[in-house]
Amino acid sequence: MHPDQIIRFFGMDSTKFNAVLFGNGLIHSTYMVKDGSGVPAYVLQHVNHHVFKKPMDISDNLDALGQHLKAIESDYFLPLPMRTVEGAPYAMIDGRYFRLTPFVAGSHALDVCTTPGQAYEAALQFGQFTSVFSGFKTENLKETIPGFHDLSFRWQQFTEALECGNRDRIRSTQQEIGILKERKDIVERFETFRTDPDCRLRVTHHDTKISNVLFNEQEKGICVIDLDTVMPGYFISDLGDMFRTYLSPVHEEESDYSLISVRKEFRDAILEGYLTHMKHELTEKEQGLLLYAGEFMIYMQALRFLTDHINDDAYYGARYAGHNLIRCRNQIALLDAFCA
Repeated sequence: MHPDQIIRFFGMDSTKFNAVLFGNGLIHSTYMVKDGSGVPAYVLQHVNHHVFKKPMDISDNLDALGQHLKAIESDYFLPLPMRTVEGAPYAMIDGRYFRLTPFVAGSHALDVCTTPGQAYEAALQFGQFTSVFSGFKTENLKETIPGFHDLSFRWQQFTEALECGNRDRIRSTQQEIGILKERKDIVERFETFRTDPDCRLRVTHHDTKISNVLFNEQEKGICVIDLDTVMPGYFISDLGDMFRTYLSPVHEEESDYSLISVRKEFRDAILEGYLTHMKHELTEKEQGLLLYAGEFMIYMQALRFLTDHINDDAYYGARYAGHNLIRCRNQIALLDAFCA
């Protein structure tokens, strides 16, 4: 069924709209739905149920967050999907899940963080997101991707890959394996962190790349989007992912590692923006671990890329031979720069 036709499940006249492929997301297929004048009206997404194996858990989480905002009479803007004419969160077509969300007028997203001001605005939005749900009971949220940012679990996957993975790839990556083993202290600090009562579970976004914030024409943040990974989590996930994806002037795909650096003015902007809303939410112990958040996330991503390379690119896939090894080396270089 053509995307144009899917919107009728949400009570729309499909003859008055046109859906075109939109964005470069790796997980979901996304379409911009425009009206007859070519003005964006809705965002249609095919939810990848191979990654999110229980899509109804996502809608349950969003319902719970929306109900919480109503209960506390908050005017915080959370862009939530629409219901179908039958009241369902998704249109089910041939076993696939589709959802429709109103387009936020006057908004745009960024693919790359190019200024400290953008880093500040994005961090401000993600900090506010967690802060506004400070009174929400995290046990009421479902884990949409089990173990997503569990570093101990990722370490276990790594060690299992070293036992069962591609022997040729293991032999050829001894240097990278050795580097990650030498930095196992980052895993040990995580294990200590999550057992400390002063390190708390909160409503956490878990995917804080710059493209998950909408900006207005004045480059001010409007809201956060892509709420599928909202789960109980630790602040180091959101802060760490901003460090990982905003600080370097080049992407994780870059193979010229000499171009990788940490832009300190971006780091300062992230901290200032995030702490605007989170300074009084974080415990004293957590405030002492702000920079550990970067080590945690960058190291975990290096670990995941190397694990996937050893496992013949079963999770991320590869566009060319050694793709995930390049990504791993990129993240190791970023970790070195971050810790310098």
